[in-house]
Amino acid sequence: MYIDAHCHLEEATYAEELPDVIARALEAGLSHFIAVGASGVLAGAHEAIALASRVPQVFATCGVHPHDAGSVTPSVVETLESLLRAPKVVALGEVGLDYYYDNAPRAQQRAFFEETLRMADRVELPIMLHIRDAHEDCLHILDHIGVPSAGGVVHCFTAGPKEAEAYLARGFFLSIPGVVTFKTAELLREAVQMMPEDRILLETDCPYLAPVPYRGKRNEPSYLPATAAAVGMLRGTTGMHVGMAASANTKRLFRLPCIMTSPS
Repeated sequence: MYIDAHCHLEEATYAEELPDVIARALEAGLSHFIAVGASGVLAGAHEAIALASRVPQVFATCGVHPHDAGSVTPSVVETLESLLRAPKVVALGEVGLDYYYDNAPRAQQRAFFEETLRMADRVELPIMLHIRDAHEDCLHILDHIGVPSAGGVVHCFTAGPKEAEAYLARGFFLSIPGVVTFKTAELLREAVQMMPEDRILLETDCPYLAPVPYRGKRNEPSYLPATAAAVGMLRGTTGMHVGMAASANTKRLFRLPCIMTSPS
């Protein structure tokens, strides 16, 4: 019923617990996972591809996080484009702009972001955006370079209605994390109430941002139903309804194979 549209299922975090983490998620009603490979320049991409090759319920993405944009070389760009053509890779990401930490010079972040937008068109994959404290620059670049033909998603969307409207107008999906359950997320809750149902995705962004009532714990995909329930309450429906709608949206955006069904 649920698909975690953005999770970091990395050995550095879960190690030998990962099979149990996946098993708990399946028991909680998840059917599939989008494992994001964007850490350590290209190390995360290789790990996500390997995981997807071993676990039927897992699909992968490949990208370079904006934190690492300062380490991008022509060789990295070439290798990334090659990895994006691997089996079960369904998106380019996460990529984008992070002006909160500024771990890479902003000019280099912007230059690489522009390159990934062009790359997404070349490989015909949707783009998965990480945008933090940089919405104005992101929207300017999207309008200058163009949104990839396969579309995209703003992962871990935590902004308000104004930003939501701007991305929706450009055809993006918005992926809602456990932050929606936090007391300080008033603007995000306002945005969730106005989003079209056919543009909402759900994610954990695990191991980060565990939703209430798990806040403070290491996040994992089995906690996704709590986020769905919170979104459902805001929208006057059930978590189950939101989960099913978000799963359908995830399948559509990432063009997941029609053979995907929930485990029996």
